[in-house]
Amino acid sequence: MEMTQIKDLQTNQELIGYYLVKEMTLKEGAKGCYLDIMLSDPTGTINAKIWKCDPKDANSYPKGTLVKVMARIAEFRGKPQMNIAKIRKANEEDGVKVEDYVAAAPMEAKVMYDQVMEQARRIEDQDIRKVCFNFLESNRKELMYYPAAKAMHHAIRSGLLYHILRMLQVADGVANVYAKLDRDLLIAGVILHDIEKINELSSDELGLADYTLEGELLGHLVMGVKNIAKYCDEANIPNEKSLVLQHLVLSHHQRPEYGSPKMPMIPEAEMLHYIDMMDARLYSFEDALKDIQPGEMSDRVFSLENRRVYRYQK
Repeated sequence: MEMTQIKDLQTNQELIGYYLVKEMTLKEGAKGCYLDIMLSDPTGTINAKIWKCDPKDANSYPKGTLVKVMARIAEFRGKPQMNIAKIRKANEEDGVKVEDYVAAAPMEAKVMYDQVMEQARRIEDQDIRKVCFNFLESNRKELMYYPAAKAMHHAIRSGLLYHILRMLQVADGVANVYAKLDRDLLIAGVILHDIEKINELSSDELGLADYTLEGELLGHLVMGVKNIAKYCDEANIPNEKSLVLQHLVLSHHQRPEYGSPKMPMIPEAEMLHYIDMMDARLYSFEDALKDIQPGEMSDRVFSLENRRVYRYQK
Protein backbone atom coordinates (compact mmCIF):
# COMPACT_ATOMS: atom_id res chain seq x y z
CA MET A 1 0.00 0.00 0.00
CA GLU A 2 1.21 3.53 -0.73
CA MET A 3 0.91 6.93 0.89
CA THR A 4 -1.15 9.03 -1.51
CA GLN A 5 -2.41 12.59 -1.68
CA ILE A 6 -6.12 13.10 -2.23
CA LYS A 7 -5.67 14.52 -5.74
CA ASP A 8 -4.00 11.28 -6.84
CA LEU A 9 -6.51 8.79 -5.42
CA GLN A 10 -7.95 6.28 -7.87
CA THR A 11 -11.00 4.01 -7.72
CA ASN A 12 -10.25 0.57 -6.18
CA GLN A 13 -6.94 1.81 -4.80
CA GLU A 14 -5.92 0.55 -1.35
CA LEU A 15 -3.95 2.99 0.73
CA ILE A 16 -2.46 4.06 4.02
CA GLY A 17 -2.28 7.79 4.55
CA TYR A 18 -2.53 10.78 6.84
CA TYR A 19 -5.43 13.21 6.48
CA LEU A 20 -7.03 16.06 8.41
CA VAL A 21 -10.57 15.71 9.74
CA LYS A 22 -12.69 18.66 8.54
CA GLU A 23 -16.08 17.27 9.58
CA MET A 24 -17.31 14.09 11.25
CA THR A 25 -20.99 13.20 11.68
CA LEU A 26 -22.64 10.15 13.17
CA LYS A 27 -25.46 8.93 10.90
CA GLU A 28 -28.00 6.13 10.95
CA GLY A 29 -28.19 3.74 8.02
CA ALA A 30 -30.20 0.63 7.14
CA LYS A 31 -27.56 -1.58 8.77
CA GLY A 32 -26.87 0.60 11.79
CA CYS A 33 -24.87 3.72 12.54
CA TYR A 34 -21.89 4.89 10.52
CA LEU A 35 -19.49 7.84 10.48
CA ASP A 36 -19.65 10.31 7.60
CA ILE A 37 -16.33 12.16 7.42
CA MET A 38 -14.76 14.90 5.31
CA LEU A 39 -11.00 14.45 5.11
CA SER A 40 -8.53 16.88 3.58
CA ASP A 41 -4.90 17.46 2.75
CA PRO A 42 -3.25 20.38 0.90
CA THR A 43 -4.40 18.92 -2.43
CA GLY A 44 -8.14 18.59 -1.76
CA THR A 45 -10.96 16.98 0.19
CA ILE A 46 -12.69 13.61 0.05
CA ASN A 47 -15.77 12.09 1.65
CA ALA A 48 -15.03 9.03 3.77
CA LYS A 49 -17.13 6.45 5.56
CA ILE A 50 -16.63 4.15 8.52
CA TRP A 51 -19.53 1.79 7.97
CA LYS A 52 -19.49 -0.10 11.24
CA CYS A 53 -18.89 2.00 14.31
CA ASP A 54 -19.70 2.53 17.94
CA PRO A 55 -21.69 5.78 18.44
CA LYS A 56 -19.07 7.00 20.90
CA ASP A 57 -16.51 6.99 18.05
CA ALA A 58 -18.12 10.20 16.72
CA ASN A 59 -16.37 12.13 19.49
CA SER A 60 -12.99 10.46 19.01
CA TYR A 61 -11.83 12.50 16.01
CA PRO A 62 -12.92 16.15 16.31
CA LYS A 63 -12.41 18.74 13.59
CA GLY A 64 -8.71 19.49 13.15
CA THR A 65 -7.52 16.01 14.16
CA LEU A 66 -4.78 14.47 12.01
CA VAL A 67 -5.58 10.80 11.48
CA LYS A 68 -3.85 7.81 9.90
CA VAL A 69 -6.17 5.58 7.89
CA MET A 70 -6.12 2.29 6.04
CA ALA A 71 -8.76 2.45 3.35
CA ARG A 72 -10.00 1.56 -0.10
CA ILE A 73 -11.28 4.05 -2.67
CA ALA A 74 -14.73 3.39 -4.08
CA GLU A 75 -16.92 5.51 -6.36
CA PHE A 76 -20.26 6.97 -5.32
CA ARG A 77 -22.38 9.03 -7.70
CA GLY A 78 -19.39 9.64 -9.94
CA LYS A 79 -17.10 10.83 -7.15
CA PRO A 80 -14.38 9.02 -5.17
CA GLN A 81 -15.30 7.89 -1.67
CA MET A 82 -12.94 6.51 0.91
CA ASN A 83 -14.09 3.42 2.78
CA ILE A 84 -12.03 3.28 5.95
CA ALA A 85 -11.03 -0.09 7.41
CA LYS A 86 -8.80 1.24 10.19
CA ILE A 87 -8.32 4.69 11.69
CA ARG A 88 -6.33 6.20 14.54
CA LYS A 89 -4.98 9.58 15.58
CA ALA A 90 -1.53 10.43 14.29
CA ASN A 91 1.07 10.38 17.05
CA GLU A 92 4.55 11.73 17.69
CA GLU A 93 6.18 8.54 16.44
CA ASP A 94 4.60 9.05 13.01
CA GLY A 95 6.81 12.10 12.48
CA VAL A 96 4.08 14.16 10.80
CA LYS A 97 2.93 17.71 11.54
CA VAL A 98 -0.70 18.74 11.34
CA GLU A 99 0.17 22.07 9.65
CA ASP A 100 1.65 20.17 6.69
CA TYR A 101 -1.79 18.71 5.95
CA VAL A 102 -3.68 22.01 5.81
CA ALA A 103 -4.59 23.80 2.57
CA ALA A 104 -3.13 27.30 2.85
CA ALA A 105 -2.56 30.45 0.82
CA PRO A 106 0.51 30.24 -1.45
CA MET A 107 2.22 33.17 0.31
CA GLU A 108 3.41 33.63 3.88
CA ALA A 109 0.83 35.48 5.96
CA LYS A 110 3.32 38.05 7.28
CA VAL A 111 4.43 38.93 3.74
CA MET A 112 0.82 39.37 2.65
CA TYR A 113 -0.04 41.46 5.71
CA ASP A 114 2.93 43.77 5.10
CA GLN A 115 1.85 44.28 1.48
CA VAL A 116 -1.72 45.05 2.53
CA MET A 117 -0.45 47.56 5.10
CA GLU A 118 1.69 49.19 2.45
CA GLN A 119 -1.40 49.77 0.31
CA ALA A 120 -3.20 51.22 3.36
CA ARG A 121 -0.31 53.63 3.98
CA ARG A 122 -0.78 55.04 0.47
CA ILE A 123 -4.32 56.20 1.33
CA GLU A 124 -4.07 59.99 1.25
CA ASP A 125 -7.22 60.84 3.20
CA GLN A 126 -6.19 60.79 6.86
CA ASP A 127 -9.62 59.80 8.17
CA ILE A 128 -10.05 56.90 5.76
CA ARG A 129 -6.48 55.75 6.37
CA LYS A 130 -7.13 55.85 10.13
CA VAL A 131 -10.19 53.61 9.78
CA CYS A 132 -8.30 51.07 7.65
CA PHE A 133 -5.32 51.02 10.01
CA ASN A 134 -7.61 50.42 12.97
CA PHE A 135 -9.28 47.36 11.44
CA LEU A 136 -6.05 45.91 10.05
CA GLU A 137 -4.04 46.39 13.23
CA SER A 138 -6.75 45.25 15.64
CA ASN A 139 -7.30 42.06 13.61
CA ARG A 140 -3.66 41.35 12.77
CA LYS A 141 -3.44 38.09 14.74
CA GLU A 142 -6.59 36.63 13.18
CA LEU A 143 -5.65 37.72 9.66
CA MET A 144 -2.58 35.49 9.89
CA TYR A 145 -4.72 32.35 9.66
CA TYR A 146 -8.40 33.13 9.00
CA PRO A 147 -10.06 31.68 5.89
CA ALA A 148 -12.35 33.86 3.77
CA ALA A 149 -15.18 31.34 4.08
CA LYS A 150 -16.16 28.07 5.68
CA ALA A 151 -16.45 26.18 2.41
CA MET A 152 -16.59 28.53 -0.62
CA HIS A 153 -13.83 30.65 -2.18
CA HIS A 154 -10.54 31.07 -0.30
CA ALA A 155 -11.64 28.58 2.39
CA ILE A 156 -7.99 27.93 3.25
CA ARG A 157 -5.59 28.98 5.97
CA SER A 158 -4.82 32.73 5.54
CA GLY A 159 -7.38 32.79 2.73
CA LEU A 160 -9.00 36.04 3.89
CA LEU A 161 -5.69 37.90 3.76
CA TYR A 162 -4.89 36.36 0.36
CA HIS A 163 -8.30 37.45 -0.99
CA ILE A 164 -7.79 41.01 0.27
CA LEU A 165 -4.27 41.24 -1.16
CA ARG A 166 -5.22 40.01 -4.63
CA MET A 167 -8.16 42.40 -4.71
CA LEU A 168 -5.89 45.28 -3.69
CA GLN A 169 -3.50 44.45 -6.53
CA VAL A 170 -6.40 44.57 -8.99
CA ALA A 171 -7.86 47.72 -7.44
CA ASP A 172 -4.51 49.48 -7.70
CA GLY A 173 -4.39 48.81 -11.45
CA VAL A 174 -8.04 49.70 -11.98
CA ALA A 175 -7.57 53.06 -10.24
CA ASN A 176 -4.72 53.84 -12.66
CA VAL A 177 -6.94 53.13 -15.67
CA TYR A 178 -10.12 54.81 -14.37
CA ALA A 179 -8.61 58.04 -13.08
CA LYS A 180 -11.93 59.48 -11.92
CA LEU A 181 -12.36 56.75 -9.32
CA ASP A 182 -11.48 57.80 -5.78
CA ARG A 183 -8.54 55.49 -5.12
CA ASP A 184 -8.72 56.03 -1.36
CA LEU A 185 -12.32 54.82 -1.23
CA LEU A 186 -11.71 51.85 -3.52
CA ILE A 187 -8.68 50.65 -1.51
CA ALA A 188 -10.57 51.17 1.75
CA GLY A 189 -13.53 49.21 0.38
CA VAL A 190 -11.28 46.26 -0.44
CA ILE A 191 -9.68 46.30 3.02
CA LEU A 192 -12.97 46.60 4.88
CA HIS A 193 -15.45 44.65 2.72
CA ASP A 194 -14.87 41.22 4.33
CA ILE A 195 -13.04 42.19 7.52
CA GLU A 196 -15.96 41.15 9.73
CA LYS A 197 -15.64 37.57 8.52
CA ILE A 198 -13.25 37.40 11.46
CA ASN A 199 -16.31 37.67 13.72
CA GLU A 200 -18.80 36.03 11.35
CA LEU A 201 -16.67 32.88 11.55
CA SER A 202 -14.89 31.16 14.40
CA SER A 203 -11.62 29.68 13.14
CA ASP A 204 -8.77 27.77 14.71
CA GLU A 205 -5.17 28.44 13.67
CA LEU A 206 -5.43 25.75 11.00
CA GLY A 207 -8.04 27.83 9.20
CA LEU A 208 -10.89 25.41 9.92
CA ALA A 209 -13.94 27.55 10.51
CA ASP A 210 -17.60 27.48 11.43
CA TYR A 211 -20.22 30.21 11.79
CA THR A 212 -20.69 32.11 15.04
CA LEU A 213 -24.22 32.86 16.27
CA GLU A 214 -23.82 36.52 15.25
CA GLY A 215 -22.50 35.37 11.88
CA GLU A 216 -25.54 33.15 11.32
CA LEU A 217 -28.07 35.79 12.41
CA LEU A 218 -26.50 38.95 10.94
CA GLY A 219 -23.67 38.11 8.52
CA HIS A 220 -20.46 40.00 7.80
CA LEU A 221 -22.09 42.83 5.81
CA VAL A 222 -24.33 43.96 8.65
CA MET A 223 -21.61 43.31 11.21
CA GLY A 224 -19.17 45.36 9.14
CA VAL A 225 -21.55 48.30 8.90
CA LYS A 226 -22.19 48.23 12.65
CA ASN A 227 -18.50 48.16 13.58
CA ILE A 228 -17.43 50.78 11.03
CA ALA A 229 -20.16 53.12 12.30
CA LYS A 230 -19.13 52.49 15.90
CA TYR A 231 -15.44 53.12 15.27
CA CYS A 232 -16.04 56.20 13.10
CA ASP A 233 -18.24 57.69 15.81
CA GLU A 234 -15.63 57.03 18.49
CA ALA A 235 -12.81 58.41 16.31
CA ASN A 236 -14.78 61.52 15.25
CA ILE A 237 -14.67 60.60 11.56
CA PRO A 238 -16.98 62.93 9.56
CA ASN A 239 -20.43 61.44 9.10
CA GLU A 240 -20.40 61.43 5.29
CA LYS A 241 -17.12 59.49 5.18
CA SER A 242 -18.49 57.01 7.69
CA LEU A 243 -21.66 56.52 5.65
CA VAL A 244 -19.75 56.02 2.40
CA LEU A 245 -17.44 53.44 4.00
CA GLN A 246 -20.48 51.64 5.40
CA HIS A 247 -22.12 51.75 1.96
CA LEU A 248 -19.07 50.13 0.35
CA VAL A 249 -19.40 47.17 2.71
CA LEU A 250 -23.20 46.98 2.62
CA SER A 251 -23.45 47.04 -1.19
CA HIS A 252 -20.49 44.91 -2.24
CA HIS A 253 -22.67 41.85 -2.94
CA GLN A 254 -24.59 44.20 -5.28
CA ARG A 255 -28.09 42.68 -5.20
CA PRO A 256 -30.59 41.64 -2.51
CA GLU A 257 -30.56 38.04 -3.75
CA TYR A 258 -26.79 38.00 -3.16
CA GLY A 259 -27.13 39.52 0.32
CA SER A 260 -26.84 43.29 -0.21
CA PRO A 261 -29.90 45.33 0.83
CA LYS A 262 -28.59 48.27 -1.23
CA MET A 263 -27.13 48.23 -4.73
CA PRO A 264 -23.92 50.24 -5.26
CA MET A 265 -24.67 53.96 -5.44
CA ILE A 266 -21.14 55.28 -5.98
CA PRO A 267 -18.68 54.19 -8.72
CA GLU A 268 -16.18 52.85 -6.18
CA ALA A 269 -18.82 50.55 -4.69
CA GLU A 270 -19.74 49.23 -8.16
CA MET A 271 -16.09 48.55 -8.94
CA LEU A 272 -15.54 46.93 -5.53
CA HIS A 273 -18.31 44.45 -6.30
CA TYR A 274 -16.79 43.42 -9.62
CA ILE A 275 -13.27 43.11 -8.20
CA ASP A 276 -14.62 40.94 -5.39
CA MET A 277 -16.57 38.77 -7.81
CA MET A 278 -13.60 38.48 -10.17
CA ASP A 279 -11.24 37.27 -7.47
CA ALA A 280 -13.78 34.84 -6.00
CA ARG A 281 -14.69 33.40 -9.42
CA LEU A 282 -11.10 33.05 -10.61
CA TYR A 283 -10.18 31.36 -7.34
CA SER A 284 -12.99 28.84 -7.96
CA PHE A 285 -11.65 28.23 -11.48
CA GLU A 286 -8.09 27.83 -10.20
CA ASP A 287 -9.18 25.44 -7.47
CA ALA A 288 -11.29 23.34 -9.84
CA LEU A 289 -8.54 23.13 -12.49
CA LYS A 290 -5.51 22.59 -10.27
CA ASP A 291 -5.60 18.80 -10.67
CA ILE A 292 -7.20 18.64 -14.13
CA GLN A 293 -5.05 17.58 -17.08
CA PRO A 294 -5.11 19.55 -20.36
CA GLY A 295 -8.04 18.49 -22.49
CA GLU A 296 -10.11 17.33 -19.50
CA MET A 297 -13.22 18.66 -17.77
CA SER A 298 -13.64 19.12 -14.04
CA ASP A 299 -16.51 17.85 -11.93
CA ARG A 300 -19.36 20.29 -11.44
CA VAL A 301 -18.35 23.32 -9.37
CA PHE A 302 -21.04 24.50 -6.97
CA SER A 303 -19.61 28.03 -6.62
CA LEU A 304 -19.71 28.44 -10.42
CA GLU A 305 -23.44 27.70 -10.79
CA ASN A 306 -22.71 23.97 -10.78
CA ARG A 307 -21.00 24.12 -14.17
CA ARG A 308 -18.03 22.02 -15.28
CA VAL A 309 -14.86 23.83 -16.34
CA TYR A 310 -12.27 22.89 -18.92
CA ARG A 311 -8.47 23.05 -19.09
CA TYR A 312 -7.56 23.79 -22.67
CA GLN A 313 -4.52 22.28 -24.35
CA LYS A 314 -1.90 24.88 -25.19
